[in-house]
Amino acid sequence: MHALSSNHEIRRTFAIISHPDAGKTTLTEKLLYFGGAIRMAGQVKARGEKRRAKSDWMKIEQERGISVTSSVMTFEHHGLIFNLLDTPGHEDFSEDTYRTLTAVDSAIMVIDASKGIETQTRKLFEVCRLRDIPIITLINKCDREAKDPFELLDEIQEALALDVSPMVLPIGSGSNFHGCYNVTNGDYYTAKTRGEAFDTVVETSDINDSKLDAIVDPQLLEESREMIELAQIGYSDFDLESYREGHLSPVIFGSALKDFGPTALLDLIAEIAPMPRPSPTTARVVTPDEKKVSGFVFKVQANMNSNHRDRVAFMRVCSGHFKRGMKLRQVRTSKDVMVHSPIMFFAQDREIAQEAGPGDVIGIPNHGTIRVGDTFTEGENIQFTGLPAFAPEILRRVRLFDTSKVKQLRRALEDLAEEGLTQVFKPNIGSNWIIGLVGDLQLDVLKSRAKAEYGVEIDFEPLSYNLAVWVRCDDEAKLKSFISANAATVVHDREGSPVFLAKSQWDLDYTKERNPDITFMKTRELVRAETS
Repeated sequence: MHALSSNHEIRRTFAIISHPDAGKTTLTEKLLYFGGAIRMAGQVKARGEKRRAKSDWMKIEQERGISVTSSVMTFEHHGLIFNLLDTPGHEDFSEDTYRTLTAVDSAIMVIDASKGIETQTRKLFEVCRLRDIPIITLINKCDREAKDPFELLDEIQEALALDVSPMVLPIGSGSNFHGCYNVTNGDYYTAKTRGEAFDTVVETSDINDSKLDAIVDPQLLEESREMIELAQIGYSDFDLESYREGHLSPVIFGSALKDFGPTALLDLIAEIAPMPRPSPTTARVVTPDEKKVSGFVFKVQANMNSNHRDRVAFMRVCSGHFKRGMKLRQVRTSKDVMVHSPIMFFAQDREIAQEAGPGDVIGIPNHGTIRVGDTFTEGENIQFTGLPAFAPEILRRVRLFDTSKVKQLRRALEDLAEEGLTQVFKPNIGSNWIIGLVGDLQLDVLKSRAKAEYGVEIDFEPLSYNLAVWVRCDDEAKLKSFISANAATVVHDREGSPVFLAKSQWDLDYTKERNPDITFMKTRELVRAETS
């Protein structure tokens, strides 16, 4: 990739969050298309088959039409550098999404106009709220039958306790969808031919401009004028400070499929989305204008290239001017790493990065030496915080069909656990690995990838345990005593941390009562601090 300016002020690093099927993949493609990053949007039909999005590169994603991994796509537009972090749309992969959200400065929330706020949208929004991530809302699929615009706006305000400022409102919906009106600049977006892409912009003085009378159905126009005037009175004016603090969301109605929404979003991100923000560490807050390079790894992906058994660590640059070939300190190991071939991503397409600045995400190829949560600096012994591990909701024992492939199984489980696809536990008694997951879909992905990438056929058996929690105690002797007394129900994660398995919540509560000195935790911070 050609050299990029290190100026953090020209960078916009953002994620797209949504419930499955809200149209996130289509929106991602169209942002890349209108941003000039690709020549053809993936949803263009080829011989009746919809092309699969460039960001959905994994085989199971292609088969199921869902995103299960986070991809990073960098492109230049309007003189700015956009870093778009695509996130898994399926709720079974929420841990990967949570970690990805630690690496962005703002988010686009995509809502299906016919469904409104859905469960996964609410969960992801809460993650954004915890981190004060500013949100722009796209109410998508207005070309289909949709809820009333006021109903959708009120739902966002009430369900998410978030002020809304409607900037682009729809003229009709479903089969009667004529276009979208931008209340901030008077632009009316429509199609030359009804039902086709929104390729026409009509400039107006306001919603009452007579130009609209000639191109919009009179009855619909009258209703729309009334709706838009009421919306301008009934909802908040846009306030930049309130948006950046995470209290107010500008709202755009549109249809990514019909090419309306992406261009308005790109313009809005360029205009209002925050530049790279400060990042907390165990010692201090790192600001993006600092001269020395620092960053943290929020994701590791194995086997992105099926021809090379590679592992790529995704690092968010938090400060400094990174240059190819730099020597960086891996804080956890206190070892210096020469970064010879850093990567800039466009999903599966990649180029060597000569430079990167705060807000950028670079890939560092490695052979399993870099882990999620690792901090890299130019020597300072600090550790970025905020990357979580969650207690699994599903526990299974792994069954290996060909017992001569134990080494391949170990490698598969360790690699895929490092990505965050699964958690792996080694029992003190017995030799079968135990895995912990958030949802059933992960079982399918794990089985599929173990076979395709490692040549290992596996299946899963249920356990009598339903809960797994980390255990900790300041008194080392008491912790050892607890582990020894519960040898059958304590396993160790891949970091060597002890994990207690319980059959039920009652079982866990009973164990807690009997062991008041032991702390039982459902989440654990992935702090990879120096341990020596």
